Formats: sequence, structure tokens, C-alpha cells
Amino acid sequence: MSSYRNDDFQKRLSHAAEAKQRALARFKAAPGPDDPVVAEHKAAREAIHASRLRRATEREAVRKAREAEMAEQAAREAERAAKVQQEEAELAALMAAQEAERDAALKAEQKAARDVRYAARKAAKKQRRKG
Repeated sequence: MSSYRNDDFQKRLSHAAEAKQRALARFKAAPGPDDPVVAEHKAAREAIHASRLRRATEREAVRKAREAEMAEQAAREAERAAKVQQEEAELAALMAAQEAERDAALKAEQKAARDVRYAARKAAKKQRRKG
């Protein structure tokens, strides 16, 4: 099989050397660290970095404030739930007391009615014996 480019070894070596020379020339032509353009780019990067840090700090402060607000709201809701639960317990106790009172009154009324019937029956028996 023939290759696309049939260069001999010497040509490939010279092409590689030329490529290295071009890369070296590009590197040498690049501005140095004391160049005003490089200093300007560095200052811009530092300003961007500082603004990113500032925004991250602000976001963290907002997040902490939001968490504190949520914790405070959760505490208020827990307090409100406890108060509702206490009121429900008091209401249940009051209703149970009223139910017990009604039950006791009903039992007393039933006993009184039973006693009246018993007394009437006893009186009727006495009346029959006398009569």
C-alpha cells in the first residue's frame, strides 16, 4: 500500500525541525511578564477573581440569613403546633369531664327513678297486705 505522502526520512526530519522553529519563534514573540498588556490582563483576571469572591461571600451571607429565617419560622410553627395540641388536650379533658358529669347525673336520675318505682312497688305490696 502506498501512503498519501511518500516523503523520505530526511524530509520528515526537516519538517519537524521547521515546526519546532516556528513554535519557538511564536514563544519568543509572546509578550513577557513586564509587558503592559500582560499586566493589564493580569489585573483584569485579579479583578474578576475578587468580584467572584465577593459574590460568593454575599451568596453565603444570604444563604445563612435564609437558613436563620427558616429556623425561626420552624420554631414559630412548632410553638404554634404545641399550643394547638395543648388546647386540644384541654378541650378533650373538658369534654371528658362534662361527659362524666352527664353520665353521673344520668345514673343518679336513673337510680332515683328506680328507687321511686321500688318504693311504689313496696307501698303497693303493703297496701295489699293490709287490705
